[in-house]
Amino acid sequence: MVKLEDITTEIMFGDFTNEQLNDISRAIQYRRSQLVKQVKRGIYVGSKVKFHSSKRNQTMVGTVEKVAVKFVTVNCGNSRWRVPANMLEYV
Repeated sequence: MVKLEDITTEIMFGDFTNEQLNDISRAIQYRRSQLVKQVKRGIYVGSKVKFHSSKRNQTMVGTVEKVAVKFVTVNCGNSRWRVPANMLEYV
């Protein structure tokens, strides 16, 4: 199995053309969108979720209030957060 470090090194210092790098970028974007769809399929209003807040440097736990196209609104008691779906984990 290929190591992630090897892939990263090859992308950074390899001899890929601009078109090949664009293809790699599109593949990464596609995979990220698939992960978001997978997470959003299981999230409903009222679901308990958690995420890590880089602003407060802590893990926040709350209840889903709204599921939008890109963001999920999470009520954490005293505050509401608009969180990208790929950052959420089920509790």
